[in-house]
Amino acid sequence: MLDAVVVGAGPNGLTAAVELARRGFSVAVFEARGTVGGGARTEELTLPGFRHDPCSAAHPLGINSPAFRALPLERYGLKWLHAELPMAHPFLDGTAAVLSRSVAETAASFGSRDAGAYRRLVAPFLSKWDTLTRDFMSLPLTALPRDPVTLARFGLAGLPPSTWLTRRFHDEPAKTLFAGLVAHVMAPLSGVATGAIGLVFALAAHARGWPVAEGGSQSISDALTAYLKDLGGLVHTDYEVKRLDDLPPARAYVFDTSPTALARIAGFGRYYEKYKYGPGVFKIDYALDGPVPWTAEPARAAGTVQIGADSKEIGAALRAASREGRAPDRPFMITVQPGVVDPTRAPEGKHVFWAYAHVPSGWTGDLTDVMERQLERFAPGFRDRVLARATAGPAELAARNANYVGGDIGTGAVAGLQTLLRPRLTLFPYHTPHPAIFICSSATPPGPGVHGMSGHNAAKAVWRRLRQTG
Repeated sequence: MLDAVVVGAGPNGLTAAVELARRGFSVAVFEARGTVGGGARTEELTLPGFRHDPCSAAHPLGINSPAFRALPLERYGLKWLHAELPMAHPFLDGTAAVLSRSVAETAASFGSRDAGAYRRLVAPFLSKWDTLTRDFMSLPLTALPRDPVTLARFGLAGLPPSTWLTRRFHDEPAKTLFAGLVAHVMAPLSGVATGAIGLVFALAAHARGWPVAEGGSQSISDALTAYLKDLGGLVHTDYEVKRLDDLPPARAYVFDTSPTALARIAGFGRYYEKYKYGPGVFKIDYALDGPVPWTAEPARAAGTVQIGADSKEIGAALRAASREGRAPDRPFMITVQPGVVDPTRAPEGKHVFWAYAHVPSGWTGDLTDVMERQLERFAPGFRDRVLARATAGPAELAARNANYVGGDIGTGAVAGLQTLLRPRLTLFPYHTPHPAIFICSSATPPGPGVHGMSGHNAAKAVWRRLRQTG
């Protein structure tokens, strides 16, 4: 009998398996797709030689993850590549705000009236970032806070809506860039703890950047898998689990799945019926005949580029998708251009380009023209560079990854108390009604992103169970 079986070979499932294997437990992973990866995959979606990331592409949380930093992933081929700028947010007048490794450079891009306010906002936390991120991403009840004073101070700054936090800024560059940071998790700007979301992304950039993985996000999943196999773990692909009887006997079962899928497989009935999924996304992967022709020069050097004319436009786009049930007329977009730092992703002189916008859950329309018209506002002539495109709406995304219910790539709405307490209002989020069954997906704290911390935290709960029953 195995000690543990993990269902789902996304970053969280693989991290949970690695953490258990490192402690001497026998582990096997079962993945429905033909390859490992979950939200961290790389595929040729358009033309031969163009390697795209179907979901996650830039990894500010990955490089800052306490779980990943404790593992020898570089030994297994993971190499982080940093663009000159982690992120840029261009404006219609050809200028841009930037999120740089340098706090001073970032603050200067906001203008003289907001530079000091930004420095004062991040200064208390940046010098204690490693401790803060471990405390922030390990909660709840998986580890005692190492610096409870800084964590409490961060909570006071971040728990209110981001619209409260941005009142300290006078001008649009700072307000707009920060609104875009919050929108990465598809949260309405007025939601609880959205200030913390924006702060985490900003601090992550200053601490270690927003890199891409050389060769694509698949490198993260492949490194975790190779390390797991060296530890004696087994990985089975093309193995869809429809019920618990499909799995071999084990002392514990760990699910890197949506709560909906776990309830169906394990027979938990309506246990997760109050869990809410968020808006979907419409994703386009491009093969380009050259770099994106951004008007704003900083955008040409950035790995990630946020698209939204101002904070009001970003807020309207989020409301349209999350509350009004319609696709936005001028969508907020997150784009990634790996080619500015990784020439292996496309043939010489060519580029891959990654872009998505928010749409209502389960939306069935085609947002291609709307997204490209929005891009053309900031990069005139963009369409002339397009060699091929691969589009995916909510249905296609959910078909590729069953965790993306309704096209929700975060596996759950970041809204209300569910921002902090998910998938249920409990201090034991990785536990389920059955003492030997656990959940470790992005539906559990600390939530969405390729960081492995949900798997790391869940593994702690699992090995405590295994020791008690050993």
